[in-house]
Amino acid sequence: MFSSVWNFVKRHKRKFIFTGAVLGGVYFLGKYAQKKLREMQEREATEYIAQARRQFHFESNQRTCNMTVLSMLPPLREAIISQLNSESLTAVLKTKPANKLEIWEDLKIISFTRTVVAVYSTCMMVVLLRVQLNIIGGYLYLDNSVGKSATAPLAPPDVQQQYLSSIQHLLGDGLTELMTVVKRAVQNSLGSVPLKQSLSLLELEQQLSWIRAEVEAGSGRPLSWYMLADDENALADQACGLTENDIMTIRLLNETRDMLDSPDFTTVLSTCLNRGFSRLLDNLAEFFRPPPGDSAPSSAPHSLSAVSLPLAKIIPIINGQINTICSETPSHFVQDLLLNDQVKEFAANVYETFSAPQELQK
Repeated sequence: MFSSVWNFVKRHKRKFIFTGAVLGGVYFLGKYAQKKLREMQEREATEYIAQARRQFHFESNQRTCNMTVLSMLPPLREAIISQLNSESLTAVLKTKPANKLEIWEDLKIISFTRTVVAVYSTCMMVVLLRVQLNIIGGYLYLDNSVGKSATAPLAPPDVQQQYLSSIQHLLGDGLTELMTVVKRAVQNSLGSVPLKQSLSLLELEQQLSWIRAEVEAGSGRPLSWYMLADDENALADQACGLTENDIMTIRLLNETRDMLDSPDFTTVLSTCLNRGFSRLLDNLAEFFRPPPGDSAPSSAPHSLSAVSLPLAKIIPIINGQINTICSETPSHFVQDLLLNDQVKEFAANVYETFSAPQELQK
């Protein structure tokens, strides 16, 4: 019996060797596959945790952006009102001066100018702070990443403070220049319109469109100029010297300038302006409703021209809009800008760019 078994083994020796090799190979291959599977699972888990952490940091940064915008609106409103002070003219009118008509004409120009400037500057502030705080947010994420040396932060606190102080250009020289351009456009559009002339909401919308066209196409400067100084000396002045922190600040300012000059930024700002002026007209529409009992439905297409008001009555309405536009209390106007999908997407792209690890190599 044993000899027959031995003979069987000798006859099929090669088969047994091959089978053993195969089984051994399968065993080791299985072990290798298990090892690689564990490594892949661990890597995926690490990447998932990093991505979740990054997403959490981004969302937290957007809430900071929103709160910062709201906190900056009161000083913006004060800066506009201080230079376009219609209240002083209104006070003079109450004294019934001899040059009443002349003062009304000045009030017309100032009221429209400051409301249009409020729309522009609020939209600019929303998108500018989105860029700045997401650049800073991206660098802060890298500074706090595992393995990043704490001895060489990309965005030290002093640099952040210097960099974010550049918003003062929008509240200072940029705002003053914007007012000059808008005031000239308002004068060209409404200067010859008599105070007694009645305007419908549709005609008022056309006036605002003419003003926008001149501001955005006829000033000879891109809108980004009003948000951030582009002169090299101005950038150096903002950085206040040539220390290591100052060099970092200039780098951040130059990176911001690159973002402001990008087509994506232009598209997002244009979207915000369209929404802002649309919301302004929605606010004005409340004063152009047909009187109670009017047979014309307010939702009809021709309702925009169904009601007209004398320009003299529109001026106080326009004049008061700045308190809604530049309100630190979340209004429909500000919420429309902060919650705009294109603004959110653009913010995510900026954060993604500056929180990517390859930025460390630059």
